Amino acid sequence: MFTGLVDDVGTILHVTSSAAGREFRIATGYADLQPGESVACNGACLTVREHATGWFTVAAVVTTLGRTTIGDWAMGGRINLERATRLGDRLGGHLVQGHVDGVGIVTRIDQCADARLVELDLPPEIAELMVPHGSVAVDGVSLTVNALPSPGRIELSLIEFTLGHTTLGDLRVGDRVHVEADIIGKFVRRLVRPYAAPQG
Repeated sequence: MFTGLVDDVGTILHVTSSAAGREFRIATGYADLQPGESVACNGACLTVREHATGWFTVAAVVTTLGRTTIGDWAMGGRINLERATRLGDRLGGHLVQGHVDGVGIVTRIDQCADARLVELDLPPEIAELMVPHGSVAVDGVSLTVNALPSPGRIELSLIEFTLGHTTLGDLRVGDRVHVEADIIGKFVRRLVRPYAAPQG
């Protein structure tokens, strides 16, 4: 379990394929990683395979590659990192599982005074879980839904700290990002679906 508070930005040092899947060596400032530990990499929970001073490796299997942007990661790319939270830690963001629900597309970026407004197009099954001022994780960053400007689209308001301490400051129109909806919304949808009126 994670909180969506990114605590390091890693750089991809090497990409290869092996029996474990698509493998990535990632540069990091983490000093005490352990094999088998979970690290959220752009919001996707991956398992540490090997590590040494300044780097660790993870692998993504075909099912993960099929629902994320990880297959597009290349040497030199920067990714948001977060280690799993511990019981007793402050929950400064929101509950994030590290299970990417789908991929959103950046459709608009505007500067509005001291905030950067970013709009994302979302797959329908994710868009229906969005509520104004609700929580969403984008590339592993805990954010608040600022507005729902049109069906299937959300607006995010990014502050200077987020822009400077994550990769979201690098976003451009057309970029693809990992999106994880709020776990509470997913459970509510599952529970009420049998009682919802049929459409049409």
